[in-house]
Order: sequence, then structure tokens, then C-alpha cells
Amino acid sequence: MLKLSKPTRSGTRSLTFTLPQDQLKGTVSVVGTFNDWTPGAHTLRKRSNGTASVQVKVPAGTDVTFRYLADGGRWFDDHSADTITSQGSVVHA
Repeated sequence: MLKLSKPTRSGTRSLTFTLPQDQLKGTVSVVGTFNDWTPGAHTLRKRSNGTASVQVKVPAGTDVTFRYLADGGRWFDDHSADTITSQGSVVHA
């Protein structure tokens, strides 16, 4: 599940990436245009409500492309994204 905040006065939005904990097999990070596709820069953390999530700031009005990277080098997309392309999931921020 993806959640976008309202734009701030400085022109950014918070983008929260959330997955159910039962989907996680080990460590999962989200990589994409917001972190130069750096694995491990934004690792999902387990929450008490049965999910794991991480939040990043992105420029409002931009397209954010990302994928999840799980242990063992397994990449996967988020089907709640606005679009899924050959490069990954895309959210219109």
C-alpha cells in the first residue's frame, strides 16, 4: 500500500511504502529514483499493526519509480502504484 501526504509549502510530499509483515521473507528495502537505486538505503521496518513500512520525502509533481528488493536479490513491484513499467512501479507525486 502506498500513501502520499499533501504537498508541503516547500514543495515536497511524504511517500509511505507499506507491506503486510506476512509478505516479508527477511529484509526488504525500497529502492528507486528518490535514493539513486541504492539497496538498503530505505529498509522497511516492522510495525505493531502487522505491517512493515518506510517513509521518504519526494518532490511534489514528479513521477517516482521504485521497486522492492528482498533478501536473495528478489525484486518485486507494488500493485497499488499508479503504473507498473519495465523499470518498476511508478507513483505520480
